[in-house]
Amino acid sequence: MAKDLIVSFGEMLIDFVPTVSGVSLAEAPGFIKAPGGAPANVAIAVARIGGRAAFVGKLGDDEFGRMLAGILRDNGVDDSGVSFDTGARTALAFVTLRSDGEREFMFYRNPSADMLLTEGELNLDVIKSAAVFHYGSISLITEPCRSAHLKAMEVAREAGALLSYDPNLRLPLWPSAEEAREQILSIWDQADIIKVSDVELEFLTGQESVEDDVVLTLWRPAFKLLVVTLGEKGCKYYTKDFRGSLEGYAVDTVDTTGAGDAFVGAMLRKIVADQTVLQVEGKLREVLKFANACGAITTTEKGAIPALPTEPAAVELLKRH
Repeated sequence: MAKDLIVSFGEMLIDFVPTVSGVSLAEAPGFIKAPGGAPANVAIAVARIGGRAAFVGKLGDDEFGRMLAGILRDNGVDDSGVSFDTGARTALAFVTLRSDGEREFMFYRNPSADMLLTEGELNLDVIKSAAVFHYGSISLITEPCRSAHLKAMEVAREAGALLSYDPNLRLPLWPSAEEAREQILSIWDQADIIKVSDVELEFLTGQESVEDDVVLTLWRPAFKLLVVTLGEKGCKYYTKDFRGSLEGYAVDTVDTTGAGDAFVGAMLRKIVADQTVLQVEGKLREVLKFANACGAITTTEKGAIPALPTEPAAVELLKRH
């Protein structure tokens, strides 16, 4: 079989999103449940645009956990790497949408099933078959999941996968900002591809700037690609041979949830289809334009997974610009 599988590792949970935007959690009259969790969103984003994706993680053996596994399958994602915990619940997050579409989070994870994934529960066959192994940093917060995460990275690397990292900072989940910074950077050097947002860049460097000299403090010689996403302003990209930036696409933003995940899924899907993208700037720019379009479309409706675009939708947006 062609090696084009993207395996996403980490958390899948349920976001409870207020029925109206621009209110605090306390003021919200009601909530809609929306499946989420960045690594799961990435897997579904890949499948939505025609790629092959698998998800590895742990859910609660409860109504919500079974529902989430079903959503992976319904979206064409291989869920053979999913295990279930009979003693812990599926994680929940209450997410407020401010009037500008940005988000604030309140999490219910004490502990949730995703945090309890052990090395012994990893489906190594799935991990070894990855062309790209993608992960975040939330799975580094607590044991035993942290050890499972490090083991999975090691197995994927030994099997020849590209390692893709989107730290996906969620400060409320960490014991402290210092711990978050230290742990996020603890695996920094091992990635081939890293995507950070402008907010994460500022957090990791301690500088309110997206200028090249600041970004390049995070560059490592072994990297194949470092991308900084700038929301509606597009993105900047860095490889060992070239660097540049691309404009974003203006759309009517309703909810930014999942936009970064759509971007990553689109980018990885195109990279596994043709790895010369990482060496040829013209090709990389086309891939990142496509990823920008996928990210933009995702902001035009509520919730991450329902809003993730198909390839024709992204191509259509690109044609209009």
